[in-house]
Amino acid sequence: MDMTLRWYGKGFDSVSLQKIRQIPMVKGVITTLYDTTPGEVWQKERIHAVKEDVESYGLKLSGIESVNIHDDIKVGLPSRDQYIQNYIETLTRLGEEDIHMVCYNFMPVFDWTRSDLKKMLPDGSTCLSYDQELVDKIDVENMLSSMEAKADGFVLPGWEPERMARVKELFEMYKDVDEEKLFDNLVYFLKAIMPTCKKYDIRMAIHPDDPAWPVFNLPRIITGKEKIQKMLDAVPDMENGLTLCTGSLGSNPNNDIIDMIHAFRGRIHFAHVRNVNHLAPGKFDEAPHPTELGSLDIYGIMKALHDTGFDGPIRPDHGRMIWDEVAMPGYGLYDRALGACYLSGLWEAISKSK
Repeated sequence: MDMTLRWYGKGFDSVSLQKIRQIPMVKGVITTLYDTTPGEVWQKERIHAVKEDVESYGLKLSGIESVNIHDDIKVGLPSRDQYIQNYIETLTRLGEEDIHMVCYNFMPVFDWTRSDLKKMLPDGSTCLSYDQELVDKIDVENMLSSMEAKADGFVLPGWEPERMARVKELFEMYKDVDEEKLFDNLVYFLKAIMPTCKKYDIRMAIHPDDPAWPVFNLPRIITGKEKIQKMLDAVPDMENGLTLCTGSLGSNPNNDIIDMIHAFRGRIHFAHVRNVNHLAPGKFDEAPHPTELGSLDIYGIMKALHDTGFDGPIRPDHGRMIWDEVAMPGYGLYDRALGACYLSGLWEAISKSK
């Protein structure tokens, strides 16, 4: 496996490449062109420039998270074919720059949802938190303002102001889209892009829905083992795979993540590893990475990845805000650096115990 850190790019991320390079065992970054919009063709010059920037610090550009998918594709409008062609052109340009993994999601309207971006924990750190009872009381049209109030001035991925300004319109777009239609539209998209993925050896790694159940009555189709297997079977090409996000899948305590790792052997192209602390049904806090500090068996997850021959990029996922750091919620330096070291230590111990 290749240990990486997510990096949003200069001007968007409080964590510099120089600092990332100093984290033991971190060899690369997962990045994006953060100011592009869904449906836009990425410029060759910008892809090349960000790759050069990353490599100038002795790091590898290990993958892209994300090339966001236009809502017309998800809804299945006649205009989707043009946006799919735009996506194919972006994939082509990434392949020409020797970039071979793209993480993406197929979630309607919201990429992810939390009820609190700064929940205070007993030790004085803060974390991302979800409480279904609180979410049910949220006025979605005014949700952005409540999120921005705790974002410390950072633009949240999937919650860009220009997108949230259209939230009422977006809900109207999806009113007749159920799980079956959303799934069919995902399959249509994947079948269209597979020839390009094969040509350039690009592994598409779909991100599970976060949390792993319907929110605001919007459909969710990547929530657990059965639905993921259905997606993999519908497009059996090896380039069609999964981002194993333990926090997203682990939001539902009924998901057996270790079993999924074995079931999806060879189709897991990317891994986000983080812990969650289940508090009650529909209620969880994001936790520090070590097993004993949350509800997930992080050791068992890393062992399963090791035992199934996982050799793709992996990153510590969301961290708490600790040591008075001010950063994009979930994406500070310190707790993610601790997570990277913990996960790397587990991997070494597992490797040497064989």
